Amino acid sequence: MSAHRSNPSSGRRPRPRTPEPECRAVSDAGSLSAQTPGRAVGTAARARPAGYLARHSTLRQLQVFEAVARLGSFTRAAEELFLAQPTVSMQLKKLTDTIGLPLLEQVGIRIQLTDTGREVYAACQEVLGALANLEMKLADIKGLKRGYLRLAVITSAKYLAPHLLGRFCRLYPGVEVSLKVTNRERLLERIASHGDDLYILGQPPQGLEVEAYPLIPNPLVVMAARSHPLVNVANIPLKRLLEEPFIMREPGSGTRDALLRLFETKGLPAPVARMEFGSNEAIKQAIVAGLGISVLSLHSLVLEGTSGPIAILDVQGFPIQRHWYVVYPKGRKPSVVAQAFLEFVKQEGRHIAENLDKEMEKIRRLRSAKPRKREKPLAKDN
Repeated sequence: MSAHRSNPSSGRRPRPRTPEPECRAVSDAGSLSAQTPGRAVGTAARARPAGYLARHSTLRQLQVFEAVARLGSFTRAAEELFLAQPTVSMQLKKLTDTIGLPLLEQVGIRIQLTDTGREVYAACQEVLGALANLEMKLADIKGLKRGYLRLAVITSAKYLAPHLLGRFCRLYPGVEVSLKVTNRERLLERIASHGDDLYILGQPPQGLEVEAYPLIPNPLVVMAARSHPLVNVANIPLKRLLEEPFIMREPGSGTRDALLRLFETKGLPAPVARMEFGSNEAIKQAIVAGLGISVLSLHSLVLEGTSGPIAILDVQGFPIQRHWYVVYPKGRKPSVVAQAFLEFVKQEGRHIAENLDKEMEKIRRLRSAKPRKREKPLAKDN
């Protein structure tokens, strides 16, 4: 925009021009271009001849854009692709110029996809997914399992996922894997955006069309410090737990919802949370410190064992029998590696379930072998 200057000889001020409204489109990392609505970043929007995009864009540009769009960050995309950030910026600018429309826009400090960007992102996922699947099929023909597996799991499954991935990678050392551990809300967002190949969670999501397969039992048990007075007490009434301070997972957690449903079905008021944590590890530390009792997955004791500093209480209605599920969006065909992992976890799940049954039987035997006691009633004041 040229600057307005007054003419000293005229003695009149120029009329200020009304600025046109601006929208900000991201043209490269860290720089914004002010655009008049309707104008595109880079090459002006105009009709392209058939095949123009195929001739003037590259797979590397699509790969860079897909990473930026998925991760929401130029820096993180550069790190994932082992590229310098200026290279990421340059590749994205070339793709934007080729398309002739802005692909990203900045809202506050975050970058978001434009309508055009969303269409290009979906196409990138299809193209890159098809190439990855082709690469896996070719490796499969050669007798080698190669490829990439993206797995996202709910927080409570973080004890299970590394075990599964470790055994799977020993079977298929040519497969690279990534594991994302997050809460249920974020996991549902990742399912909706098709951000990963497979997902493991405690309950199939409502409102999302997915293929779901039960993986292994996920029993929820009542845990307390080994020194708690209810340890070794037989057949504790569920109502008795209302007298104890509860340590719970955050609202929206599947574990918390299962606990509240149990009390509701028994006609009992919901227990009041003395403390809330978003991590099973933090809850276990609070239990050991004597801050209260909690309900967690039996799998969360995989490191401490059932004879460590945390004891399992014998409470009516427990364990709450649940399952972990492995899911993926309906209509999306799993890649060769994802399909191999599905078959693997189905078989591995049977072995884990058998071991879990043995562990529960061991707990029952220990309970029956120890002298049982009944809780002493509180002394009444005279």
